[in-house]
Amino acid sequence: MSIEKDKLSDIYYKLLKIRKVQLKIEELYHEDEMKTPVHLSLGQEASSVGICANLQKKDYIFSNHRSHGHYLAKGGDLKAMIAELYCKETGCSKGRGGSMHLIDTSVGHLGSSSIVGGGIPHAVGAAFASKMLDQGLVAVTFLGDAASEEGVFFESMSLAALKKVPVIFVCENNFYSVCSHLSTRQVNADIYKRARAFDIPSLQIDGMNVVEVYETAQKVVTAVRNGKGPFLLECRVQRWRGHAGSGDPGAENYRKCEDLDPVNRRDPILEFETYLNEKELLSTGERTKIQEALDVEIEEAFRYGQQSPLPDIEDLEKYLFVE
Repeated sequence: MSIEKDKLSDIYYKLLKIRKVQLKIEELYHEDEMKTPVHLSLGQEASSVGICANLQKKDYIFSNHRSHGHYLAKGGDLKAMIAELYCKETGCSKGRGGSMHLIDTSVGHLGSSSIVGGGIPHAVGAAFASKMLDQGLVAVTFLGDAASEEGVFFESMSLAALKKVPVIFVCENNFYSVCSHLSTRQVNADIYKRARAFDIPSLQIDGMNVVEVYETAQKVVTAVRNGKGPFLLECRVQRWRGHAGSGDPGAENYRKCEDLDPVNRRDPILEFETYLNEKELLSTGERTKIQEALDVEIEEAFRYGQQSPLPDIEDLEKYLFVE
């Protein structure tokens, strides 16, 4: 499959953007100005970028507590995201949500949730609404391997299959639920097989290979958009950090060496750069320009987030709903 150069450039830009932003978050988090827990997805960039590169702006995505990559891959506003981490009024959730509750409806990111599996039924509902209204939109829910053990995952697949709604369940399987490895929780580690109980087609792919993710997602999104019903895609990935980022001092006690050792672990960006070099698709000079532009963009976003005002105390109850 041939990928257009503009698409390759956009994929590289978003891969690098997600990586650089999270490294900057990690660098500054110890200053204790970001008053919100953060869960980094370093190492998992390829799955979010490869999927979202095939979605339309109006298509819906629903995310989880590890949401930075999904938000940025779908086109979320970087300045608004960083401001949200600093709990500022200019944040995408007005400073009320923090890292785990990002939202940008203008690009179809309908929200992330700290509830494990919380976005799964919402995605099915949004897809069902799209079908009833004949909008032609697709809904994607990103979930981790732990969310695939929640009852709502199976209930949602059942309804999605019954109503043949245009929803894609994307499981980013990094094999850890906080500190518990998948092998200690499940007899069968092949999460994609769980869709068989509902006659939902499914695949397991290399979530570290952005080209494989992109090409697979292109076929899946097209099929689902054309009325072929739901789909489960299991992307096997590596999460480089502990559950809550680098501030997880016990990670080395439960993580396998290939996840933590920079020598052994895989890097989806380096692998993509190798692919680009071998195919002579995006020159070193072109990539350097992208990198330099991103550095400026990220510095501006953090400055914006740091300098933005905090919410006014008089607005404490502004977004509460009461009878």
